[in-house]
Amino acid sequence: MRRTSISIAKVRAGLVLALLVCNVALAQDVTTNAMPGTNFAKYHTYKWVTVEGASYPNQIVDTQIKNSIDSQLAAKGLAKVDADKADLYVAYQVSVNQEKQWNAYGMGGGVRWGGGMASAQSSTISIGTLVLDMYDPSTKQLVWTGRVTKTLDPSANQAKKQKNLDKALQKLLKGFPPS
Repeated sequence: MRRTSISIAKVRAGLVLALLVCNVALAQDVTTNAMPGTNFAKYHTYKWVTVEGASYPNQIVDTQIKNSIDSQLAAKGLAKVDADKADLYVAYQVSVNQEKQWNAYGMGGGVRWGGGMASAQSSTISIGTLVLDMYDPSTKQLVWTGRVTKTLDPSANQAKKQKNLDKALQKLLKGFPPS
């Protein structure tokens, strides 16, 4: 009996740990990819373009996203222009998905008594994804793409939301241009 109680406690602890790791993994994810052989040193200017049929947020959030990306690209030495003669065309798209999140709570009964209690509660969370694409207008080819996915907190104040956006885009563009 003693051996079984220890095994059950370990399984419960492992389950709780696995659920917590899943929640952390959903918090933020970044992936990037670049066209092999692209000489990114030739890009000095960029222009914002829109993707036909893409989903965009309201005007306020659109401006916040673009300003944050502009800041990151300026730090990389790229200048934003409005002319058609830009070296890069830059576009983004966003989506928000609803997912179930499981929160598990457990209390072991101990070795002596066995058993214990555990419960799990589900809640719906919003997962926001932003995809940033950069195109070479002369070749009409996608040369760089990046995606950042982050759990959104609708109750956060505006300053916190902006800070989270800036951190996510900084992380997204950390490896740009690729070496």
